[in-house]
Amino acid sequence: MKTPSKVRCPTCRKSGDWSAGKFAPFCSHRCKLVDLGKWFSEEHRVESPLRPEHFAQYEDLPPGAQLDRPEENET
Repeated sequence: MKTPSKVRCPTCRKSGDWSAGKFAPFCSHRCKLVDLGKWFSEEHRVESPLRPEHFAQYEDLPPGAQLDRPEENET
């Protein structure tokens, strides 16, 4: 069985297996909302427009409509 990898929460930097959690990649609902607030206040932003060549490395990935609805995949 594969052991879960430890990752750091992008907001508070705590280490844990957040990728398996409900708020992934964040450790908690609070950290997720803090990050969202930074996007709303434009503290986080995309500096330049995305172009087709930015996505070239992902062309071979399988379709994943289920990834857009993670709440349906929870067991």
